[in-house]
Amino acid sequence: MGSLSVGLAPLLPLIKTRPSTSSSNPALADLEEVTIAELQNEMKSGRNSARSIVEKYLTRIARLDKRGPAVNSIIELNPDALSIAEALDRERKAKGARGPLHGIPVLIKDNIDTADRMNTTAGSLALMGTIAPRDSFVAQKLREAGAVILGKTNLSEWANFRSTHSSSGWSGRGGQTRNPYAIERNPCGSSSGSAVAVAANFCVVAVGTETDGSIVCPSSANAIVGIKPTVGLISRAGIIPISHTQDTAGPMARTVTDAAILLGALTGVDARDTATAASQDKSFTDYTKFLDVNGLRGARIGVARKFFGFNEKVDKLMTDAIDVMKRSGAEVVDPADIETTGKFDDSEFEVLLYEFKADLNAYLATRGPNVPIHTLKEAIEFNEKNREREMPYFGQEIFLRSEAKGPLTDKAYLDALEKDQRMSRTEGIDATMNKNRLDALIAPTGGPPWTTDLINGDHFSGSSSTPPAVAGYPNINVPVGYIHGLSVGISFFGRAYSEPTLIKLAYAFEQATKFRKSPQFLTESNLR
Repeated sequence: MGSLSVGLAPLLPLIKTRPSTSSSNPALADLEEVTIAELQNEMKSGRNSARSIVEKYLTRIARLDKRGPAVNSIIELNPDALSIAEALDRERKAKGARGPLHGIPVLIKDNIDTADRMNTTAGSLALMGTIAPRDSFVAQKLREAGAVILGKTNLSEWANFRSTHSSSGWSGRGGQTRNPYAIERNPCGSSSGSAVAVAANFCVVAVGTETDGSIVCPSSANAIVGIKPTVGLISRAGIIPISHTQDTAGPMARTVTDAAILLGALTGVDARDTATAASQDKSFTDYTKFLDVNGLRGARIGVARKFFGFNEKVDKLMTDAIDVMKRSGAEVVDPADIETTGKFDDSEFEVLLYEFKADLNAYLATRGPNVPIHTLKEAIEFNEKNREREMPYFGQEIFLRSEAKGPLTDKAYLDALEKDQRMSRTEGIDATMNKNRLDALIAPTGGPPWTTDLINGDHFSGSSSTPPAVAGYPNINVPVGYIHGLSVGISFFGRAYSEPTLIKLAYAFEQATKFRKSPQFLTESNLR
């Protein structure tokens, strides 16, 4: 649940060759696949500065995001990025670096508040022209770490909670984001822009958000690492919501190491989000200490086999991955199915419908009196009045169903919430892991990305994101291979606050396989 102007044709003319990636600066190789550590070494040595690195990213974005392949991942650039980078360069020279993110450009999803000159709109035209009065906790933590917030990324409008037949990666404000591995293919949503920006090397790391699948699915579709943390590990204050029981922000990167660095910078207890109180003494500011190339040795991993079978080529990739884990010293329990799988899908949607109305109305109240809309009801009215711009392809059936719900004291809501948490946690993931004495569960994150279809909407083939999403438990996607050049990912998920274990396992798997490769910006006819 997880740009091109709406008035333009939905797809660009075919691009049959890979765009040039030559660079006058071989030290950074035009930023392709560069890591946080490599950028820090460049700045420490004086070969590059935060400002020069920002300039290089801006040049690459101008060349490949809106022109050429036009993957359309970025909805707005920060007009102050260069001056922020210059200030951080002066600080480095005077005092040294604050930490691993000092001077590092980061892109964030356009549902994360920034109290600067950028809009925060969730991709909706209804929130254009207004600035959030206060930084989100995520933006605050990034600034404290010395990161340069380079801009905002496009997304599925309202985090893909407006229509039952939406196209992931489309918003009224931003248009359709495209997959850099095959530009006619979908990037998956709703953190589509963040995933594509990382995959296409427009930044080294980005921040996405997930309610159910919106970090791990675009990570899978774009061959990157995505961490959906335990709900409450990262504050949601200042993030346009769907559900206070399932929403979380999380890091998206090309490597497990960089994702772990970003995760550590974002954690912390926040009085504005009561869910973070439970993370006290369970979170870390440095998750890189859990990186272990031998992390699979002695691990006990369960195969959630019920999530297989939707694509034989995906099953083959997973079989090969399981063999890698066994050779790396893991003990694999197969099957280790979650017995409640599929039994709480309806109750999940019921909870989300109730919480979206309550949580969105509460969020909009924090934006002050100058925003064009103040409630879900007014958002619905705005869309109707601006139907040609906001609903040219699909409607707002989910908005209407959510608006019809009552308060969070309704018995229907409370019963659905109790069922969700019982079946996903105590009778779900926890029961499966206890029974089989597991360190983690694995499953295919999803299938290869489908062809974007603005008229009919998404064509998901498979997904394993729901149990950890509903439970509020962590989930990490790592690339597991390619099908005709299209990326597929594997999910490692487990108990609440088990990020250290999952990072260790995901890193060991990544280092044993190293499937990640740069996108070629191919067309359908060039897929192999």
